[in-house]
Amino acid sequence: MASPRTITIVALSVALGLFFVFMGTIKLTPRLSKDAYSEMKRAYKSYVRALPLLKKMGINSILLRKSIGALEVACGIVMTLVPGRPKDVANFFLLLLVLAVLFFHQLVGDPLKRYAHALVFGILLTCRLLIARKPEDRSSEKKPSPGNAEEQPSLYEKAPQGKVKVS
Repeated sequence: MASPRTITIVALSVALGLFFVFMGTIKLTPRLSKDAYSEMKRAYKSYVRALPLLKKMGINSILLRKSIGALEVACGIVMTLVPGRPKDVANFFLLLLVLAVLFFHQLVGDPLKRYAHALVFGILLTCRLLIARKPEDRSSEKKPSPGNAEEQPSLYEKAPQGKVKVS
């Protein structure tokens, strides 16, 4: 049977992966929801207006929205389907994206209800990354049994014998 840690990582990976595939798809196409798509277009226009440096770099709202959406879809697929270390890399990129989105929301002065989901999913991404990177607890496998003849000597038995000079 899988450990609770493994079950938690898999559940978080699948749930977060599917969420980001969904959100990235909304940024890329109006097929899922025309209202959400048009809201994303409006929001990204305000982000680019609030940060003139993007305009100077040649990044318009369409490029920003589509690149973030594509990265969310790609990382979401990796989080959902690909085993091993690539999940952690995708998790890290998604966490950076969430931080960038939170920055954009703060920059334009959005109310909390507009970016609460980004806060929640940023916390979930952080938790998943911390759980995945924590080494497994293997201390229970290496504990010597009480009746084992090869028990290690105590600290008093290891201490060198001799006189102690006190001044």
